[in-house]
Amino acid sequence: MSTKNKLKWCLEKETRMKKIKPNNKLSEEHIIKAKHNLKAMNYNIEGGFEDWAVSQAYYAMYHSLLAILFKKGYESKNHECTINTVEHLIEQKEIQIDKKDKTIIRTTEQMTNKDAKALREEFQYGTKTTVNKEIIELLTQNAKKIVEKIELALNY
Repeated sequence: MSTKNKLKWCLEKETRMKKIKPNNKLSEEHIIKAKHNLKAMNYNIEGGFEDWAVSQAYYAMYHSLLAILFKKGYESKNHECTINTVEHLIEQKEIQIDKKDKTIIRTTEQMTNKDAKALREEFQYGTKTTVNKEIIELLTQNAKKIVEKIELALNY
């Protein structure tokens, strides 16, 4: 299914996503929240809670995607709709970030066969507390890179 058709599906129910007036204030607040999650991620890594750092890395990236949506006039309550809509905006050249950067959230094949979202679900809902050092390093590097690139693209 194309990103355009997925966007249409997302907009069919307001419980997934809805069109709103662009909101720069909420957009900027989501960048602030993304940076807050990066700090919490680092704090938990230093404290030996890498399993929680996985969730915070994912949410840092996710909040930066929400910042894009609010800037462009969308409000999303669905992770897949958020990711797909950003992908659609990149394809339409409405946001100047590399599609590869967005895909880090959906697929982190260079780290594992699971994407950042799946890793977040595994460590947030599962019982494992130990994260492979290579995975946590790559995930945290990517989270920092994504938040920074999106902040620059949105001119904050």
